[in-house]
Amino acid sequence: MTLTIADIKNARSKARTYKLTDAHGLFLQVSPAGTKSWRFRYRHGGKERLLSFGRYPQIGLAAARVARDDARDLLLEGKDPVLEKRRERQRKLDAAEATFRRVSDEWLSDHAPLWSLSNATRVRNRFERDLYPVFGSTPIGMIESSDILRALRSIEARGSIETAKRVRGYVRSVFKKAKGEQLVTVAMIMEIDELRDALKPARRGRRQPALTTIPELLDLQQCVDRAKSSVAIKLASRLLALTAVRIGVLRAAPWTEFEGIDWSKPDACCEKAIWRIPAERMKLELEDKFNPGFGHDVPLSSQAVDVLRAIRVVTGTSPYLFPNAKSWREPMTDAAVSCMYKRMANARFKNRMVPHGWRSAFSTIMNERAAELERDGDRVMIDMILAHVPEGVSASEWAYNRARYLKPRRALLQVWADLITAGLREPMTLLARRSTR
Repeated sequence: MTLTIADIKNARSKARTYKLTDAHGLFLQVSPAGTKSWRFRYRHGGKERLLSFGRYPQIGLAAARVARDDARDLLLEGKDPVLEKRRERQRKLDAAEATFRRVSDEWLSDHAPLWSLSNATRVRNRFERDLYPVFGSTPIGMIESSDILRALRSIEARGSIETAKRVRGYVRSVFKKAKGEQLVTVAMIMEIDELRDALKPARRGRRQPALTTIPELLDLQQCVDRAKSSVAIKLASRLLALTAVRIGVLRAAPWTEFEGIDWSKPDACCEKAIWRIPAERMKLELEDKFNPGFGHDVPLSSQAVDVLRAIRVVTGTSPYLFPNAKSWREPMTDAAVSCMYKRMANARFKNRMVPHGWRSAFSTIMNERAAELERDGDRVMIDMILAHVPEGVSASEWAYNRARYLKPRRALLQVWADLITAGLREPMTLLARRSTR
């Protein structure tokens, strides 16, 4: 016979512990103190085991039978209910300790080696500033999409619309990690996906300001030479102009990436001088950063070599061409050249030229020159110099074939260097001016 509610309520304590049997291994154990506890007896692996479901009346008869049936389902799957109960208890403990901050810190640690130092710092700062104060100490399984939206709204409120969208992506990646560790459900990730529709639309992008005529560029550089900034920042600007690389690539450039220059012979010709930038430092899709074929080689003009020789005098003992002013073991900040452009010459170039503008200037002027001289082949070389995949060429084909065009790229960069340095002071004279201050 199975138990009834009346049987359970009428069970009185006795001198010794006894049990009231229900069915399929479930029974109620009554202690001499009157405590009534649910037990489930079963066999697993040839051994008899006991599983506790809790006390009556906290666990009623119906709930105890449901727990028994769940345990029997586990037995049918070949699992031991006692072990599964321990694992579930541990999962709950892990979930309670798995705060958003802890899971995020693990995610950041996993991904930081795949990013540039500046990007890793930028992403971590967004977590520290915008997310941790809101729900950093909350177990990740207890966070609701409304909590996340509140944090994103705060970012939008300060006008950072694009940043809010990026942060949502970071949060989604953290929750995907948590899903893999069974700390959240896939439904939560779907809710984060739906937050895209709740965010403000991105403003239509505008091009970064750039000067695009040779007289303007020469005027800018003459102002740079007269600016009060450090000589390292001035030389960084000159090298940026001559190579048309991204400022993030330039500022963190180590001396080890430069080949074909005999530093011991200042007057030696360096016809094969080259800057070999590895793929992991380029702006690429993540999977391409580990493909050596996507590294970027920059043939160096004679003017670029002259700038490098001057830089070598100033920072040759540092790992970086342009070390941070506070520590030579760290690269120059992102804003160093940009701030100089904004402040020099009574802010005459503010909102007219930024470091990235040199790439626009190079593309505009050299493509116009190609059109005027009917040199259509130069257009492909210009794209290659800018590390752009030419139209109609697959990324893999570009990565494989571009080494064949090293000579014409070198010639084109030399033409560019001749145009934008006409009448400028020699780099070494900037050092002499520094020593007289």
